[in-house]
Amino acid sequence: MRYVDEYRDAGKARALAASIAALAEPDRTYTFMEVCGGHTHTIYKHGIEDHLPDNVHLVHGPGCPVCVIPMGRVDDAIHIAMRPDVVMTTFGDMMRVPGGSSSFLDAKAAGADIRMVYSPLDALRIARANPDKRVVFMAIGFETTAPSTAVTVLRAAAEGLENFSVFCNHVTIIPAVKAILDSPDQRLDGFLGPGHVSTVIGCRPYEFIASVHGKPLVVAGFEPLDILQSVHMLLRQLAEGRSVVENQYARVVPWDGNPKALGALGRVMELRPHFEWRGLGFISHSALRLRDAYAAYDAERIFDVPGVRVADPKACQCGEVLKGVLKPWQCKVFGTACTPETPIGTCMVSSEGACAAYYNFGRFSRIEVREATRT
Repeated sequence: MRYVDEYRDAGKARALAASIAALAEPDRTYTFMEVCGGHTHTIYKHGIEDHLPDNVHLVHGPGCPVCVIPMGRVDDAIHIAMRPDVVMTTFGDMMRVPGGSSSFLDAKAAGADIRMVYSPLDALRIARANPDKRVVFMAIGFETTAPSTAVTVLRAAAEGLENFSVFCNHVTIIPAVKAILDSPDQRLDGFLGPGHVSTVIGCRPYEFIASVHGKPLVVAGFEPLDILQSVHMLLRQLAEGRSVVENQYARVVPWDGNPKALGALGRVMELRPHFEWRGLGFISHSALRLRDAYAAYDAERIFDVPGVRVADPKACQCGEVLKGVLKPWQCKVFGTACTPETPIGTCMVSSEGACAAYYNFGRFSRIEVREATRT
């Protein structure tokens, strides 16, 4: 457990917090967005915000792959899953994500054959074992998980497995960040770059954030000291008048990414012209689909998919949370009508969702106590 101990050292955390406080100008407010949902959970699980000065704020971005799936895509997947000859496979996070009228869990209770898997290769194994069934993998995630889907499609093609297909919902992080930077609501001073995505794409794709928009970005790891050090690096850049991309997570993230993973992606997938994101609307060239050469494994081409758009519930403010405009506790239904047991929005469902992080780690009650103390 050497690395857990090393990156959770209380003494080092206090030292970093003191350095952060020294760098933060008292008459200035700083707002940094942690793009990745994994960062959000680390921040609230370990109380990172309590180690930051009052004028240094962390807001949440669109880096939770389940959270950005629009309700219409869930309905499309359920439409496929309800066919008697189909076995729908999916990651556990997707089971309770609400569609327009139901979820995978509801559809399973109604008789659909929907199974949780840990990997698309598990779906491939199910397809081999059930040649009389048409096995579909509900593919979600950013560039982090897309290579595993691509490799699975390549393996299915090599085996000539004709009863396996992919309902592809993989999205890409850069267009979403661009959309946030172009938003009139954007008031950000810098970014904690996503560590998992960056293991695949590297750091170079973020350089436009610094060079064009003048915002520093630090690719960050997922332990408490990683987050604190990354905030320190952002503040140091701002104090020195710099705006560049830095790699705090260099022990894992190569600057130019993973060429083998990128190669598999490029071989199997291509960018869609447009794709709808929950809370962000349609973003051009922001998602992936299977190339024509692998059309035989594309569920959208094999099955009749309705493609109906479904508006988010008016009470749910997941979109504002994903854009960093609102904190989860500011949503009107947070912790009341919307809980992990009765989720209205995806941010409360996913293991990377910001609302789930607040709810599970008691941030709402801490905020109440802090505000009461100040007043």
